Amino acid sequence: MTGNPAKVALGEIRSNELGFSRLAVLAAALDSYLLDIVDVDFSACTWFDANMSAPLGVVFAHALDNLNTLKPCGLRQGVETILAKNHFLTGFGFPEKADTHGTTIPYHRFSATDDRYFAAYLNRHLRGKDLPIMSEALSQRFKNSILEIFVNAAMHSDSKLGIFACGQYFPQQNRLDFCVADAGLGVRRKIYKELGLKMNSDKAINWALQEGNTTRKGSVPGGLGLKLIREFIAMNKGRIQIVSDRGYWEFSPRGETLTRMDTSFPGTVINIEINTADTSSYRLRAEPKN
Repeated sequence: MTGNPAKVALGEIRSNELGFSRLAVLAAALDSYLLDIVDVDFSACTWFDANMSAPLGVVFAHALDNLNTLKPCGLRQGVETILAKNHFLTGFGFPEKADTHGTTIPYHRFSATDDRYFAAYLNRHLRGKDLPIMSEALSQRFKNSILEIFVNAAMHSDSKLGIFACGQYFPQQNRLDFCVADAGLGVRRKIYKELGLKMNSDKAINWALQEGNTTRKGSVPGGLGLKLIREFIAMNKGRIQIVSDRGYWEFSPRGETLTRMDTSFPGTVINIEINTADTSSYRLRAEPKN
């Protein structure tokens, strides 16, 4: 216990560098508490992208692991509705609200061995979200690629607190965002642990994205899932973001961004944003044209 006023605050959270930075600052603030009852004040939060519940789950999990009790408070009605519909708040005593429009991919915390449950979760909740038209084979490869992101997080992050996932379809903004986050040691420290290579967190993300670079042992290739997703997102004009430690990487039609945030995020996050206004049809290169 600290003796300080046990209260932290959170502002507007969108799926951008500022949103991730604010969650990192919240994590740092909560890290000063042990065995405390902490009010998490949302009164300055006028908007919360529901998919960002996955990295928020990482932040809260670290604080709860320090035996704190967290009390979300000051929630505006719209934000409370968003976080109740995707089940994030139900673990904190808030009533669940119905997702009448079917736009939510619920917040869920998985254990590292839950890959089969994660696959079933994807199959169930990606339906009806206006994804671009894909051949059956590509659709399966796409879901397998997201599953590979989960498996990589489970195998390589050393996250003792689990893997967190959440998504949201924003029909008026023509986008579907899906986020997978872990509470592990991060890309930079994983590379140093396995290969002895020292680099900054942004450079570590960039290293991990290069073809052939992997911390995997043996002959099993890594990164193929993210490679396929990145190729699809480039054609779809969507967006991918990776946050790990202080590193922030973004790939979108505006180009690539690689930078360092001021505060470390306690884990790694991959956010995939699909442009649902895309009317193209997609198939694997090996598939014949109709």
